Amino acid sequence: MVPNGIFLDEEGTIRMIKEGFKLDNPGTVEAVEQLLRKEVEKVEFDGSPVSGQPDLQQQLAQTKYKLGMEYAKQGRDQEALKELDDACLLDPDNFIIRKQRWYIRYPEKFSPAIQFEWQQGQLEKEKEEEERHRNQGLVCGPDGCFLPSGQK
Repeated sequence: MVPNGIFLDEEGTIRMIKEGFKLDNPGTVEAVEQLLRKEVEKVEFDGSPVSGQPDLQQQLAQTKYKLGMEYAKQGRDQEALKELDDACLLDPDNFIIRKQRWYIRYPEKFSPAIQFEWQQGQLEKEKEEEERHRNQGLVCGPDGCFLPSGQK
């Protein structure tokens, strides 16, 4: 998996953007092949517009990501993790946010070598927990992400 897949045509027009671009995903490969054969003008994934204009929730996720990274630069890891955790809940398909969280929480998984199998297992575990929280009514906004009172 690479963080992002971006397809530009000869004129530099963006024809496809895909976060969490998996090179072995048949749907992704077919989409790129269709673009190369000029069978389609653009490809959209997960309802994301090719224009790159994020919706309000993704904008909030990116803001929280940037704030989290600033906290991390200052060595304020707990504050960084709170912002990155919220950003991940707002934009759960953003693999870059996930990796930054993991790097702060589990630096030993990234040095001396990146443990890709661990990442895959961690991703599956987190996705299950996030789905459980969404089913319990998780609410995200500018002040963070919360479960209704009394639930954990």
